Amino acid sequence: MATPLTDAPAGTTGAGIDGYRAVQRLAYDCAEAVAAELRPGTTEREAAAMMRRWLTDRGVRDWLHLPFAWFGDRTAFTGFKVPLQFFPTNLRLTEGMPFILDAAPVHNGYTADIGYASSLGPNPVVDRLLDDLATHRAFIVEAVRAGRTLRQIYLDVDALMARQGYENRHRAYPFGVIAHRVGKVADARLRPHAFGFGQNALRGLLKDGIRGHREGWSPLWNPRKSSGHPATPGLWAVEPHLGFRGVGAKFEELLVVTEDGDAYWLDDDLPHVHRWADRGLYGAELTGTGAGFPAPAGTAADLSAVTEEAAA
Repeated sequence: MATPLTDAPAGTTGAGIDGYRAVQRLAYDCAEAVAAELRPGTTEREAAAMMRRWLTDRGVRDWLHLPFAWFGDRTAFTGFKVPLQFFPTNLRLTEGMPFILDAAPVHNGYTADIGYASSLGPNPVVDRLLDDLATHRAFIVEAVRAGRTLRQIYLDVDALMARQGYENRHRAYPFGVIAHRVGKVADARLRPHAFGFGQNALRGLLKDGIRGHREGWSPLWNPRKSSGHPATPGLWAVEPHLGFRGVGAKFEELLVVTEDGDAYWLDDDLPHVHRWADRGLYGAELTGTGAGFPAPAGTAADLSAVTEEAAA
């Protein structure tokens, strides 16, 4: 049996769980605040710098990774081939353009990793992708509770995306991950980062990887054989990422897996969950309480019609 994180919650509450919830809310508050300040002409680099400044002003001194911002077709990782393409560029926002803000701060030793997707003004394609992500949130937690392997859940999410008419864009991330483990980061006088990633937090993930290799599990959730096991106890940053014709959208938040195999989302007080509630999408089936494989909310043909209507 895999060894849990040293501060992995044993049940619905546990040591440090409030610390993770607090830093996740801080990161989402940052994303909402910066999103409200974006204007036509803002660059990805400026948006990422705004997030970094907002978080450091509130006490963040270390990172799993520095903030990212992706605009336009870069939200769907169009043409991404090498890791350097993930870093912010001088691409400027225009009206109606989709954007994603991604931040992974460490605060008081606790780590979060969040993704916030929206558009600068109305964009019906972004709206549709965000609506359909609700089904993925419900399905993932239910599948983890059912004890499916991480690899199988990944493939099932792929199948659900295909049924909805979307492309899997988290496949473009390093190692093709839909999720990765997060844990406590020891306070250190030096907080170096290289190539955008905090070295203190990465050391913890590396230790998890070494331990997991010995014990037959992986801290990275992808379609490889190494993910052919149920989720290990601890916290997982989960980020299903949909793509459609150069538009991408995702959420990213922490999933808690307990030692007895239960699973739950760390917090429902998040922007995308409130959005689904406001749009009438937050029912029993979409909160992970339903059984089976949820039906997709739309099809590629439906979304094509939305795209054509927007362009008209």
